[in-house]
Amino acid sequence: MIADDQTLFRTGLARLLDEDPRVEVVGQAVDGADLVERGPALAPDVVLMDLKMPRLDGVEATRRLRAEHPEIKVLILSTFDADSYVLQALRAGASGYVLKDSQPDAIVSSILAVISGERVMANAVANRVLDLLTGTATPKEFYDGLTGREIEILKLLATGLANKQIARRLDISEKTVRNHVSHMYEKLQIYDRSQAVLYAVRKGLVEP
Repeated sequence: MIADDQTLFRTGLARLLDEDPRVEVVGQAVDGADLVERGPALAPDVVLMDLKMPRLDGVEATRRLRAEHPEIKVLILSTFDADSYVLQALRAGASGYVLKDSQPDAIVSSILAVISGERVMANAVANRVLDLLTGTATPKEFYDGLTGREIEILKLLATGLANKQIARRLDISEKTVRNHVSHMYEKLQIYDRSQAVLYAVRKGLVEP
């Protein structure tokens, strides 16, 4: 089953996959919510899941589907090779992650591998995850240049603490907290707390 909000891409991919005798497309979903509602009844072996979708994104749809139907495997299909999405998707229970510009043959191979219990990752993505796990990529690179202190403040900010509470928790002045927050916003090119919270969730710093 394919879950993707881009009609042209979804139908095109379904057509390409249907041409392969090893694969049968049992259904299509227009977003994560549609998939979670209708998908299980169609009993797919594997769901090809886009990440960026309205109503319910691919990470949350994966989490819900895997919690209720662990027998259905999820293969994330996305244009994103950004590390935060990879880690989130894998944490949510995805068995693999391939990029949308993969050849149809490679996608079919990935589907078959996932059905047989393997984990599959696009090279660019796999290397990035390995870099993070082995420490070749530093947290500073992963968090877009944020310092350890800024990450600490971002975590507290994302849990809903005000500057004054953060200052008390870290035993620093409120002015120092404000300075850190403005540096953080500048580095991440964001403008308010809600965007900071979204970033923290996307990077796995706090639970959504």
